[in-house]
Amino acid sequence: MNEEDKKIPFTAHLEELRQRLIVCFIAVGVGFLASYGFKEQIFYLLSRPLVSVMKNNGKIIFTGLPEAFFTYLKVAFLSGIMLATPVILYEFWLFVSPGLYKKEKGLLLPIVFLCSFFFVGGALFGYFIVFPFGFQFFLGFATDTIQPLPSMKEYLSFSSKLLLAFGLVFELPVVITFLAKMGIVSVDFLKKNRKYATLLFFVVAAILTPPDVITQIMMALPLMALYEISILGARIFGKKKEEDPEEIVP
Repeated sequence: MNEEDKKIPFTAHLEELRQRLIVCFIAVGVGFLASYGFKEQIFYLLSRPLVSVMKNNGKIIFTGLPEAFFTYLKVAFLSGIMLATPVILYEFWLFVSPGLYKKEKGLLLPIVFLCSFFFVGGALFGYFIVFPFGFQFFLGFATDTIQPLPSMKEYLSFSSKLLLAFGLVFELPVVITFLAKMGIVSVDFLKKNRKYATLLFFVVAAILTPPDVITQIMMALPLMALYEISILGARIFGKKKEEDPEEIVP
């Protein structure tokens, strides 16, 4: 942080933060309005993995009069946040960059990019891979007298939480590589505790996913692969051991 930044009063930082938050809220509002015009198409895209595996042209219902309206509002709001994400990240960068050193600025941009990349990758994995198998498993309990009638509200809540969970757990390589860069963990530590990490992955998958074995395994297995990627990232970008002065021959 330079001398000019140190002279800026705390109230000035609060005022700047308020202005940037206002810009972010406006961006979300604009994204919400733009998304609401395509609310049916967005919800159809979100519900397609379920509808495609339902038999007899299955449909999603709503059980209360205002349910469809409020569900569409939530869909448009979530979509609005996604559309406003570039603006939010840009405002965040403008707010924190004056207080960062050049080296820290060089690290922040790749971290933000990688976090966004892995989050989107996790959500897409959940949508294209996990959803079809998971929904097929749940619909397998239907019989001639018991038919699935999923509601809009329940499906939106279920699918959005699951996509968020997959997006977050796919951040594992970024988190571990960052910890290795800070010297908190090492490659040897990661290798030594691989079996405990595997157990932890299955526990996390059991907590974040529905109570069925298939979905849990489909979250745990990618986590195991991401852990190996994390070890590679720690090896490449991790903090290097400094040479022991006592071992230096004069």
